[in-house]
Amino acid sequence: HVQLVESGGGSVQAGGSLRLSCVASGPVNSFAINAYCFGWFRQAPGKEREGVAAIDNDGSTTYADSAKGRFTISRDNAKNTLYLQLNSLKTEDTAVYYCAADLPPPGASGCYSGLRDTAYGYWGRGTQVTVS
Repeated sequence: HVQLVESGGGSVQAGGSLRLSCVASGPVNSFAINAYCFGWFRQAPGKEREGVAAIDNDGSTTYADSAKGRFTISRDNAKNTLYLQLNSLKTEDTAVYYCAADLPPPGASGCYSGLRDTAYGYWGRGTQVTVS
């Protein structure tokens, strides 16, 4: 099973920036994330979880409208790490941010999961982002 651990959250003023990280680990030392697809999701108090950004195993990306132009998702396969750069933060970005991962379906080269949270089977515990 894949374990995901997020970090980098915190409290910032509106207009500020944060960089979230998500380190993935697996059952063997040779575990690598190259084949995995990832997504960042968030959940604010009293609201449903929503997709923020996703990156497929070929590096192609998908963003929610609320994230376009402000957030950047990236991955470093050598470090087994996923990132989410948050710029120009707004108070409405306050939420717990979760990292999610999964493998492509059998026979498929990519996940094409996008921002559908039901497409991801592995989840981290989240990191809090508070914008005031």
